[in-house]
Amino acid sequence: MNASVKRRIRATVTVLSTLICAAALAAAFTGAKEKTATNAAPSASESRAAFLQVHKVFTSPRCQNCHPAGDAPLQGDDSHVHAQYVKRGSDGHGLYGMRCNTCHQEANLAGANMPPGNPKWGLPPPEHKMVFVGRTPAQLCRQLKDPRQTGGRSLAQLLKHVSSDDLVGWGWNPGDGRTLPSLSREDTVAQMKIWIDGGAVCPE
Repeated sequence: MNASVKRRIRATVTVLSTLICAAALAAAFTGAKEKTATNAAPSASESRAAFLQVHKVFTSPRCQNCHPAGDAPLQGDDSHVHAQYVKRGSDGHGLYGMRCNTCHQEANLAGANMPPGNPKWGLPPPEHKMVFVGRTPAQLCRQLKDPRQTGGRSLAQLLKHVSSDDLVGWGWNPGDGRTLPSLSREDTVAQMKIWIDGGAVCPE
């Protein structure tokens, strides 16, 4: 093989190598752009729309019955005032002689509309009642962003509270005879995350 042929072969190999490298770089750049687009924060409108879904859950009977405006818990799908004159008490677990765990055991009792249960059954304490009843989407949104009303919880801590607290989880396992919230727990958490990641934008 003469020198001229060898030079042409080397030139061809160099060109092919350059083309392969360029193609690889282009693919990597495109993949990086797609990944960036996929990981982009939700828009303000997406954040606002997600909170409207969260509001529907939080103002469902399963949530708002334990987040009343007054000091008496609510009951039933119609959110009527709790029978037996039950009150919040200083710690959220009832008054002396009428503690929540008198009737609410560690788990739901069998049967339709029987007393539900959880070891932590109760209302939020009086110093941060976290009222859901009667709150418009805008009002509830601003409330959740106010640490003075959430017991000092950040939005990240509220998200964890909704996603993992076992008493909150009862809302999606309320026993027979009770209507479930409009979204599953997983979907509620997903919508709440979109709301937060998009800047926790409040509806007007």
